[in-house]
Amino acid sequence: METAISVVICSYNREAYIIEAIDSLYKQDIDKQRYEVIVVDNNSKDNTAEKVKAYIAAHPDMQVAYYLETRQGASYARNTGAEKSKGQLICCMDDDAVAMPGYLQNIITFFEQHPDATGLGGRIIPRYIPSEPKWMSHYVSSLVGNFDYSPVAKPFENGRYPLESNMIVRREDFFAVGGFNTSLPGVKGTLRVGGEGKEFFYKLIERGGIIYYDPAVIVHHVVEVKKLTSEYMYRVASGIGRGEKVRMKVKGGTAVHKKSLEYLFKLGASVLIGGYYLLQGKPAKTWPVIQFRIDVLKGYWEPVHVQD
Repeated sequence: METAISVVICSYNREAYIIEAIDSLYKQDIDKQRYEVIVVDNNSKDNTAEKVKAYIAAHPDMQVAYYLETRQGASYARNTGAEKSKGQLICCMDDDAVAMPGYLQNIITFFEQHPDATGLGGRIIPRYIPSEPKWMSHYVSSLVGNFDYSPVAKPFENGRYPLESNMIVRREDFFAVGGFNTSLPGVKGTLRVGGEGKEFFYKLIERGGIIYYDPAVIVHHVVEVKKLTSEYMYRVASGIGRGEKVRMKVKGGTAVHKKSLEYLFKLGASVLIGGYYLLQGKPAKTWPVIQFRIDVLKGYWEPVHVQD
């Protein structure tokens, strides 16, 4: 039986959640010969390898494989997973995500019903541990993976695109654009240089590809306490800025300047949004919105030196 879909899970020190991620795919309601799961360990220092290998041994009826990618960065790991895959569809899911019932069947059905689709993104629902903080808002929650583009299935518009933690692309299109740009590795050591998903989907769109969103393709994404600190938020937000700087430098000085002005405009807009929350009697939500845009600017204005 042909493998319809390969799910690539890149993992780095997530022994607490990786098994639940894999198990959510094991419990999917489709023939296990129609899909495979590829776990790419990106130099984990915990017991990720042991736990994944033990799970593989205990589930011989599932097509699941473990690989080690020593080059640090999610872009390297996702590319390795894609190279090891054999599915006609390549799906990327995070190591702390949980696929909802019907996840894989919904993906396969969507592509069958939309032959024009190059790629697909789905809904990501945060699972806050222990609970959603009172300072969290719609404008900040994207930093912890919250994503709900539309109540109905439709193509992405106005420069929007899926998040990497719940994205699918046809195999031939993934390799046609060379996969993910490793100059935008995601996390590399203590540095985050993001934007790899944005650059990847923009390359697909430039080739004439159509990227859809389907709210029925759902994962829950764990947001633990350490992801709710100012340090973590800075790391992610500044990583957005660093990634955009890398992308704009390729386009030239004018693009770098224009993006800087765009970010200054967004900072001004965030002040207005923060003021709106203050008037609503929600002062806890005010500063995080503004801080988000300050951190993006800090990352953008930093000199970035990323070795491929």
